[in-house]
Amino acid sequence: MTMTELRGVGIGLGVAQGPVARMAEPAPAPSDAPSALTAGEETARVTDAVTAVARELEERGAAAGGAAQEVLEAQAMMAEDPTLADEVNTRLAQGKTGEWAVFDAFASFRNQLSAMGGYLGERAADLDDVAQRVIARLRGVAAPGVPDPGYPFVLVAKDLAPADTALLDLDKVLALITTDGGPTSHTAILAREKSIVAIVGATGATGLREGEMVIVDAAAGVVTTEPTTEELDRAQNRAADRAAAASAPITDGALADGTPVPLLANLGNPEGAAEAVALGAEGVGLFRTEFLFLSSSQAPTIEQQRESYTKLLSAFPGKKVVVRVLDAGADKPLAFLNDAHEENPALGLRGIRALRASEDILREQLTALAEADAATEADLWVMAPMVATVEESRYFVDIARDYGIKTAGVMVEVPSSALLADRILADADFASIGTNDLTQYTLAADRLLGSVATFQDPWHPAVLRLIREVGEAGRINGKPVGICGEAAADPLLAVVLVGLGATSLSMAPTAIADVRATLLEHTIDQARAIADAALAADGAASARFAAQQAANR
Repeated sequence: MTMTELRGVGIGLGVAQGPVARMAEPAPAPSDAPSALTAGEETARVTDAVTAVARELEERGAAAGGAAQEVLEAQAMMAEDPTLADEVNTRLAQGKTGEWAVFDAFASFRNQLSAMGGYLGERAADLDDVAQRVIARLRGVAAPGVPDPGYPFVLVAKDLAPADTALLDLDKVLALITTDGGPTSHTAILAREKSIVAIVGATGATGLREGEMVIVDAAAGVVTTEPTTEELDRAQNRAADRAAAASAPITDGALADGTPVPLLANLGNPEGAAEAVALGAEGVGLFRTEFLFLSSSQAPTIEQQRESYTKLLSAFPGKKVVVRVLDAGADKPLAFLNDAHEENPALGLRGIRALRASEDILREQLTALAEADAATEADLWVMAPMVATVEESRYFVDIARDYGIKTAGVMVEVPSSALLADRILADADFASIGTNDLTQYTLAADRLLGSVATFQDPWHPAVLRLIREVGEAGRINGKPVGICGEAAADPLLAVVLVGLGATSLSMAPTAIADVRATLLEHTIDQARAIADAALAADGAASARFAAQQAANR
């Protein structure tokens, strides 16, 4: 067979090679034939099975820790959801078997989540896994899981359940390829946290054969089948280079000519601070405060918020910590902020728009941040999400200053704010570019939708042009311009971003070592030349290729 390439969304920056092992197909759907047991007996069976599965998920979570524990505990809550239980009991009362009642009720609930799209749509696959586990328990058979061929392998699956991802044996699983899922699926989130080489949304992977040798290049988002000996050698050398970069001494981010480029961490809760520092983060470029709000039916109190912010800031004395105020709406709906149905929530009442509509929540958050700042020694910066206009920028900067926030800035995630960055940065103290959303809105492609995942590529010259606009506006106004989207974690793209005017880069802490090593290979003049080469291209793939060619000169 001749060599071919399959494309998907790369998670992480690594490269791995090995033989394919495919995940077992789900068990066949139960029959809807009447049960030979009474409704009461079937109810008892289902209750016992659901409880056992929920406890098993919690135990797996406790063993895995970190983000995996949060995901698995959420799955356990799904399993015991009262609404689902009512749906199952309705079917049992009709004389159905426990297996069919669980299958049908969970499928109905799954379809509702899928129809909602975004974050909730991504959770539909998690619900499938819970149903499979409960049905397997009722049948008295093992739940579907990761294969064990007896040698290290590249795992290929439709999608991977959080319970399986959390406890993957990294001595056996060399890389992960899924045909479904997007960059925010739980598979992607956990693969990123565990530094697993992964490509999701690779629809062509359905044709991969058991035992077939492949190279998985997450940085390029490419799976190479039937690779040549030379390609296998190159992949092995790249893996060795990455290992060397990871073990190199930790220094502050800089270019080859000494131009400083601070490398900061993206964090979702204070618990990640210690690991970020250990991996060389020079501060925090994006602290997402949503974790305080998403798990609650009402907004947290000022005291609860202050406690979390104080914990975070205390971990970075004398260092910059950029906190984003609540970014809710779209894929992160909050009933107490905006419970109105929106046909297209990505273009609706989200980010700063939602906060202005519920200004008391913004004022309480700024109060808590100011109090935490006063009690610690970190350098606190605060920014607003989804700013689209100059007026919105001024609104946020003014209200932040009213509460004593010394450094107030904005997220640039909407093309309008990139195009007007010179005016926005006349008032705001800094800008931070969220490349995930900026790419989504520039190319009109939902970043959570697998069917348009190929458009979600920050290498696209249209996105790079907008980033250049912001970089130039920062230079003219003497204001910092940071990058805090996934783009900053791509080492070569990081060089391009600096060439476009970015003054700092923020990323998942596990990516810092790769980016630091790559920046040290180029001067600022070379970074600008590489950026110019990418800008001159017509598309994302050709921009990446042009940058690679320029970097190798």
